[in-house]
Amino acid sequence: MSVIMNGKEVAQKVRDELKKEVSNLKDQGKILKFAVIMVGDNSASKIYIKNKSKACEEVGIDCEEYILDANIQMQELLDLIKKLNNRNDIHGILLQSPIPKHLDIDEAFRTIAPEKDVDGFNPVNVGKLCLGQDGFIACTPLGVMKLLEEYNIDIEGKNAVVIGRSNIVGKPMLQCLLNKNATVTICHSKTSNLLEVTKNADIIVAAVGKEKFLKADMIKDGAVIIDVGINRLENGTICGDVDFENVKEKASYITPVPGGVGPMTVAMLMSNIVKASK
Repeated sequence: MSVIMNGKEVAQKVRDELKKEVSNLKDQGKILKFAVIMVGDNSASKIYIKNKSKACEEVGIDCEEYILDANIQMQELLDLIKKLNNRNDIHGILLQSPIPKHLDIDEAFRTIAPEKDVDGFNPVNVGKLCLGQDGFIACTPLGVMKLLEEYNIDIEGKNAVVIGRSNIVGKPMLQCLLNKNATVTICHSKTSNLLEVTKNADIIVAAVGKEKFLKADMIKDGAVIIDVGINRLENGTICGDVDFENVKEKASYITPVPGGVGPMTVAMLMSNIVKASK
């Protein structure tokens, strides 16, 4: 029977520590401010922004929301980002994805000043992560690393497998684990020997976006299983990329969905904003 890794608990601990730090900064006359941009009317994005805004309020960070029309032109979006870049009172900027298809999200991420890029998607910060230099790391992989640290899970020398190669989770996750001296394999839709790879893994991060994709027969006894997936079922409930009920019988540690990685992502965003303010 595995240990269920409580992301809510760890995230609360992180927020409590940040709250003290933000309070100390306020005593020194420094007010932290964060700007979040949403383009269009995506219902999932609205929920994410609400959660981020709520976390900011709890920690003591001011949050400015910019909700833009779905038909906005690229130049208007870039002009807003540049305006926020130039504001000394704004410490962090986040562009909520997805954005409408007629807009170039990569150009938008490139335009966010690297020192305000609290989501870690500017190529400068991606490059720093690859080089092992200090910069901003994407919040979900950073949250996974914090969770592993809190549960004292040794990464060095372990076989780690990341399923999924997205720019948001898969690729930065690979680099985070590599920087902690794991031997990392990244798997994706074209991987031919997936079962062979996963059954050899000490740590598996599932970020493939398919409900209950990782089954119990795909892992070895005692593996650490991190589930990044959020999939909504027809009955309205949420499940991850891992077949939780069956996999938990074999894993040593496992994250639930919800209540695992999700809360950590928001907590790490708060941590990145505090870091940016310095």
